[in-house]
Amino acid sequence: MGRKLLLEHINEPGIQTFDVYRQKGGYRAVEKALKNMSPDDVVEEVKKSGLRGRGGAGFPTGMKWSFLAKPEGVSRYLVCNGDESEPGTFKDRYLMTHIPHALIEGMIVSSYALGTNTSYIYVRGEMMPQIRILERAIAETKAAGLLGKNILGTGYDLEIYVQPGGGAYICGEETALLESLEGKRGNPRIKPPFPAVAGLWGCPTVVNNVESIASVVPIINDGGEEYAKIGIERSTGTKLISAGGNVKNPGVYEIELGVPVEEFIYSDEYCGGIANGKRLKALVAGGSSVPILPANLICKTINSDARLMTYESLADGGFQTGTMMGSGGFIVFDEDQCIVRNTWNFTRFYHHESCGQCSPCREGTGWMEKVLYKIEHGQGTIADIDLLWDIQRKIEGNTICPLGDAAAWPVAAAIRHFRDEFEWHVLHSGESQSRNYGLAHYADPIKPVMQ
Repeated sequence: MGRKLLLEHINEPGIQTFDVYRQKGGYRAVEKALKNMSPDDVVEEVKKSGLRGRGGAGFPTGMKWSFLAKPEGVSRYLVCNGDESEPGTFKDRYLMTHIPHALIEGMIVSSYALGTNTSYIYVRGEMMPQIRILERAIAETKAAGLLGKNILGTGYDLEIYVQPGGGAYICGEETALLESLEGKRGNPRIKPPFPAVAGLWGCPTVVNNVESIASVVPIINDGGEEYAKIGIERSTGTKLISAGGNVKNPGVYEIELGVPVEEFIYSDEYCGGIANGKRLKALVAGGSSVPILPANLICKTINSDARLMTYESLADGGFQTGTMMGSGGFIVFDEDQCIVRNTWNFTRFYHHESCGQCSPCREGTGWMEKVLYKIEHGQGTIADIDLLWDIQRKIEGNTICPLGDAAAWPVAAAIRHFRDEFEWHVLHSGESQSRNYGLAHYADPIKPVMQ
């Protein structure tokens, strides 16, 4: 049984409330940080922990904090990104729903470390129940004297506000989020300047994910070095994984980074194996934007090493034979699933959610959706597959924000690993409308790369 840092008390009755959370050791990190540590001490502990951003990018959190500009007399802000719009990802929603005070405590400690007196939690507009839960948690914390003016008599003041978002995937990108928070259309900004220099209302700002901020609590409680002992190499600590798709036990799991992918899929402690006695066909490991992998590249790398749930191991082989940890949206596909239909479905989403600011993304996502529709509905040609490859190649790396990449990568990986399924849809257009291609050779053993 792996160690739980964020979800240890998740099943405790009443853990949503301040009183029960406090009884279970909650807000010790606030007391420790504000009474016994300087802001720089807190930043240093987060650096020692090796915590990497849990929203998808995996950038070292402590290093990101250290980039925050601190001009004299200028306000600074911490913004928590609770937009969580990545298809297949629901772990932040789970955390906000069931243990909101973990986020509020993390916000207080992180705000203190960054020298901010006003902080925001930006939550996707459709998540109104979670917004109400967080507002109630903030009110409870303020009533207990742990938020507001002169917290614990230390002279530190902090206000936290929950802001509903516009319900747009693009607002998960930090600069688009800031634009939305300012009341504007959620279009990404050109960088530089980066938010650490000119963010919310032109002031230095740090934007962190829900899980990243909540993870600061155990880091301060136990110390950065202790946190860094969990996990493997540069993948330290624990990670929340949203497991979905064709598994027996879908849900949110907290794992110690370094668990073998095979164990996560098949052990009863986690996903419990493939549902309905089916076989594994493919996996999206980190949310819809990361490359999909066929079964024979999921549990082992191209060199036959065990694939681990770490940033490095999942990326082993690059995009040719690897994928990304991403946001932890773990989507499992069994042998009955259609890769072409799934890719079309993802592309429809990215076309719908593109802000339209960049031509390659605005035009390219729509073009890919139309071509994939043709192939999926028995009207495609072999040339359409090559056209898809060409379109995604011209989107990737040519947009202001990563949404273009997020739209291109799934298409590229699907064609790279499942081209024969695309060709079957074209060459057997009638049959493809009544049955799926199946498992084919996707689980066949792979030949190790010779050193």
